[in-house]
Amino acid sequence: MTISILAVVAGLATASRARRTIVEGRKLSFFTKRRHQIELGIRLIIGALALFAFAYLNFRYGEGVMYTYFPPSLTPSLTPTITLTPTITLTPTITLTPTITNTPSVTNTPSVPDDIASQFESIITPGDNYALSGIVFAREIDDGLQPIDPATEFENPLETIYACYSYNMMDEGVQWTELWYRDGDLIQSHTGRWQGGSGGYGVAKLELEPSKWKPGAYRLLFFVGHGWVRSASFTVLGTPPTSTPTITPTQTATPTNTALPTSTPTRTSTPWPTNTP
Repeated sequence: MTISILAVVAGLATASRARRTIVEGRKLSFFTKRRHQIELGIRLIIGALALFAFAYLNFRYGEGVMYTYFPPSLTPSLTPTITLTPTITLTPTITLTPTITNTPSVTNTPSVPDDIASQFESIITPGDNYALSGIVFAREIDDGLQPIDPATEFENPLETIYACYSYNMMDEGVQWTELWYRDGDLIQSHTGRWQGGSGGYGVAKLELEPSKWKPGAYRLLFFVGHGWVRSASFTVLGTPPTSTPTITPTQTATPTNTALPTSTPTRTSTPWPTNTP
């Protein structure tokens, strides 16, 4: 390493002297002296290159060549002859490894209940190219079936919630099913043949009596055939109004000595409408 460093230093010094010699030679007026100076500078450049080459070869191969002619002598190293090591190591021989892993084997994929599936009428097999957008909920919709002030939380009192969506490449006549759930319990359903054309906008609605809009998590699921397509959820907050029956007595004029009629309140139950997309 030292020899290589010295050779590099000598090469740099020689190259510097060669440069000065050539510069000074070019300034001389006499041709013979100028020629001698330039030739000396060239020889110095060759010498500098030789020193650089020697430095590299010495650094790269010098150690191996030296050991060829001067093999190193083996110097015994001092190593301890006695090492105190513990002879007994306490290691556990039993490792408790759990042998049973509880892995869920069933994936909760929504499906049509059997009692609703028994109502299927369509014999058309649904294709795989249909598309249904995300579902948006609102209290009201405009003439273009677009939601007005969509939200995911609604305050009582309520009467109707609309579910708006767009669709494309639907097959006319395939079985279409809507399921409405509240806290996991089915509260309304509709199934029938699709009659909305191949593309456009659709609306499903959940219409209940104001007293039946209980607070909780509501969820709408769409199915084409038996296949689940899309679902969305919203939340109802607040206490619904209490339904109070209205009694309207009816009085009828009767002759004298005739007992007065008794008025009986009458309540008419209105069935929930079905949703047609």
